[in-house]
Amino acid sequence: MLQLTAISKRYGDLAALDDVSFEVRPGRLTGFVGGNGAGKTTTMRIMLGVLSHDAGSVTLDGAEVTAADRRRFGYMPEERGLYPKMKVLEHIVYLARLHGFSKSDAQARAGALLEELGLGERLGDNVETLSLGNQQRAQIAAALVHDPQVLILDEPFSGLDPLAVDVVAGVLQQRAEAGASVLFSSHQLDVVERLCDDLVIIAGGRIRAAGARDDLRAQHATRRFELVSAGDAGWLRDEAGIQVLDFDGGYAVFDADSDASAQRVLRRAVEHGDVARFAPQHPTLAQIFKEVIQ
Repeated sequence: MLQLTAISKRYGDLAALDDVSFEVRPGRLTGFVGGNGAGKTTTMRIMLGVLSHDAGSVTLDGAEVTAADRRRFGYMPEERGLYPKMKVLEHIVYLARLHGFSKSDAQARAGALLEELGLGERLGDNVETLSLGNQQRAQIAAALVHDPQVLILDEPFSGLDPLAVDVVAGVLQQRAEAGASVLFSSHQLDVVERLCDDLVIIAGGRIRAAGARDDLRAQHATRRFELVSAGDAGWLRDEAGIQVLDFDGGYAVFDADSDASAQRVLRRAVEHGDVARFAPQHPTLAQIFKEVIQ
């Protein structure tokens, strides 16, 4: 497990990071979200040892991260970092060789990974001739080719169409299922919410929320319910302790001031006809994000 504990980083009078602590657990996808300038990239660079930190610690399985440990890390920066004149397969093979693989192993790994990422027909093309989305896939292959224990990706879904997002997501999920610790940042909150097991929200250099996605949803949940019934639900407007937010015949979304009020609504709905659905509405990641950074 990769763990950050009380990390701080200053640039003069500017506190870029202030007491940043969270975990990236093996076998799980951790989504790292925050606005521009929130501190995501600085945090990632400290994890990788590219930047020093003024206070705190970065540990892997309980021990301070070493240079040898970081050779088992995979990193994809937000900026393009590939050699544009190199052929796609040649480039990924070259990177695998830098990690110590033989020529034959490097060829096999690179070819299989590029095929998995949907670049099987572009192996002989120069990187610069690829679309931005395909360059992104090649950049991800560069981070993955040595089967890293820890994978850190800065905006991996940027520039990808929905089909490519699904392809890349599947590859990352497979790596997590194989035991890797995977951290990725993204401004695409819907993608993060769909994929991640854990969430870390940062703003102004401070962690505002961190934990399992479903736990955070439960912590920030309100008494908001969805009702789908056979009868007309217009009677809801006259119920004490109920605020109707959306209504269309037998469909309604409402806030209740207490669990007792919600249960009273359910009992009355059953009296009015068959109830197809009665369930709490969990907050979206976007709603949680807005709430915690205010």
